[in-house]
Amino acid sequence: MQNFNYHTHTYRCGHADYNMSDEDYILEYIKMGFKEIAFTDHAPEKNKIDKRTNMRMDYSEKDEYLRNLNYLKDKYKNVINIKTGYEVEYLPNEEENIKELKNETDIIILGQHFVYDDNENLKIFGRCEFNNDELIRYANYIDTSFKLGIPLLLAHPDIFMLSCSTFGEIEEKITKMICESAEKYNIPLEINLGNIFGRVFLRNPNFNNLSSEQKQEIISGVRYPNRRFWQIASNYNIKVLYGIDAHSKGQILKYNELVKIANYIIGEDTINKLNFIDKL
Repeated sequence: MQNFNYHTHTYRCGHADYNMSDEDYILEYIKMGFKEIAFTDHAPEKNKIDKRTNMRMDYSEKDEYLRNLNYLKDKYKNVINIKTGYEVEYLPNEEENIKELKNETDIIILGQHFVYDDNENLKIFGRCEFNNDELIRYANYIDTSFKLGIPLLLAHPDIFMLSCSTFGEIEEKITKMICESAEKYNIPLEINLGNIFGRVFLRNPNFNNLSSEQKQEIISGVRYPNRRFWQIASNYNIKVLYGIDAHSKGQILKYNELVKIANYIIGEDTINKLNFIDKL
């Protein structure tokens, strides 16, 4: 079982468990036997573009975030390897600001939650309908970020399914574009476990006591990981890893159950074809 995770958030983003300290997450990881982790909270924006509230840390919190993580990195250095980082979105003309964040941390992951439309308004997955050009723009943003050497991994590559009702021709095209870029630039893709935790366990605390039929109905509501995306991805020479996308107390402790459900959704035949890595 994978004993590392590079996708962890903190209360600073505004939508993670406010009662969970940075150290609380570390203690859960240690309890589960993890050897290496990264804190990659939603990156602050020097130029405020994402106007939503409670979605990312404020730029004024950045120094305290890094200072506290570096303190904990040293405190637990003999137990677990801790990396500092951010989850960023690529946007045109923000390259220098993203590179500044990259230069002061250990790791940047790309979690492309939105793109610009033709009028430079944000189109956000799960909150807006996307036309084909905007979906293609999503894949192109990912490719550009890889070309610029921004991320070390791509989080939830199939998050675009939040704005797609079916997996059809355009969804297949986007999937192939992403996989071709990941293969070309040797960037691992993440099987994200966060949507599973939110839809399965956070909304249904008694999930494990439900009937098989009830469990299946709940699992069918998970939008990503997406089965068809990963079936297509398994045909490419790409690296793969799991990402907890931790936001909540007890989420890390559910890791083994989350992986089991992800594997069920994707299908064991596909899982067995994927090239899982030992660490970044």
